[in-house]
Amino acid sequence: MPKSRIRKKADYTPPPAKQATSIKLNSRAWVAPVMLAMFVIGLAWIVVFYVTDGSLPIDALDNWNIVVGFGFIAAGFGVSTQWK
Repeated sequence: MPKSRIRKKADYTPPPAKQATSIKLNSRAWVAPVMLAMFVIGLAWIVVFYVTDGSLPIDALDNWNIVVGFGFIAAGFGVSTQWK
């Protein structure tokens, strides 16, 4: 019976080493304070509206004061997308 041919396997060559790339981080120190300020302002706006039975912060807006408060909170979430 004939002998089967032996295939030569290629020697393992490791992938080339990756060079360390410097990551440039932009200074975004303003994001966290602005985000928290928006959250607090929005929450305070809604709390003041409920505590004063709708006479404050802006009487002419009536129930739209809730939308303004949630708008501040939504803006805080929008700012939070800039956080790295």
